[in-house]
Amino acid sequence: MFKRIKIVADRNVPFLEGIFEPYADIVFIDGKDITAQDVKYADAMIIRTRTRCNRELLEGSRVSIIATATIGTDHIDLEYCKENGIRVYNAQGCNAGGVMQYVFSALYGTASRNAIKLDGATIGIIGVGNVGKKIEHMARYLGFNVLLCDPPRAAKEGQDGFCTLEHLLTHSNVVTMHTPLDETTKRMADAGFFSLMRPGTFFINASRGEVVDEDALMEAIPKLGPVIIDTWNNEPDINEQLIDMVEIATPHIAGYSFQGKQNGTAAAVRAIARFFGIMGLYHFFPACDLPEHQPIKLDLRGKNQGEITALFQYNYPIFTDDFLFRMDPRNFEKMRSEYKYRREIYVE
Repeated sequence: MFKRIKIVADRNVPFLEGIFEPYADIVFIDGKDITAQDVKYADAMIIRTRTRCNRELLEGSRVSIIATATIGTDHIDLEYCKENGIRVYNAQGCNAGGVMQYVFSALYGTASRNAIKLDGATIGIIGVGNVGKKIEHMARYLGFNVLLCDPPRAAKEGQDGFCTLEHLLTHSNVVTMHTPLDETTKRMADAGFFSLMRPGTFFINASRGEVVDEDALMEAIPKLGPVIIDTWNNEPDINEQLIDMVEIATPHIAGYSFQGKQNGTAAAVRAIARFFGIMGLYHFFPACDLPEHQPIKLDLRGKNQGEITALFQYNYPIFTDDFLFRMDPRNFEKMRSEYKYRREIYVE
């Protein structure tokens, strides 16, 4: 028989209320407001990116596991957790389909708005993990030439299929960022990075804000083509000047699909359940009973650019998110917490 545990959870993790209550005492708090006093007697935490899990928060607590319903872990001090026996679990790949949908809705939407032909274009993907691989698959399906840069994968798997960052930047018409944030990627998109890009190249960042040096990006924008930014430096206190300079601006919602949120919460719940032996939740997955939330398969083969654009925009009208964000960018967090999750698309 498992003991009754205490969990502190971000109230904005969806589908979570009512799940642990038969097995645990669970407290819901806004992620950014979770304090050391809140977690002092907690056994576990379920969080998102707004909770900074570091020594200041965790020291003196009895937390033994942190499950983040996100793919990233840069909000967690992994070294501190390792040294103090705190297990950390993330939701790898949970939002990959949503980010892929975001990238191509943005790409085709801005190409249409600016009368840019994508036939024969080369897309350079920086970071080819779960998200990057989804984007690669869609890009090849749509007939793009594809360049891949992922030094950790290339070191492990061999150089075949991968190229250097310099080669990617100098040969791509679209550059899209999908790296994790760590010491090797922080500010990697700097002045030197942008100087290598061709004039008129699309630039997309839907990974982490701090992989981009925003001052360098603003200097480069007159040379670049459409710039699409979903993740920002210093969220939620973001650079409003940059918003005015880019083609599409959104409040870190690229991965906010219904399926992505299901996947993230399921991963977090299963991690806690297996850690504490709560067998009834080993295979938990949030229900999806509404047809309008089910993912939709698209058949894009043989369609022209206008038809593809229309299908992407119909299934995710990204310019609506852009418009609402520009109307009130200081409501960054409110827009994220109240976002109406969209359903994903997929192709075979």
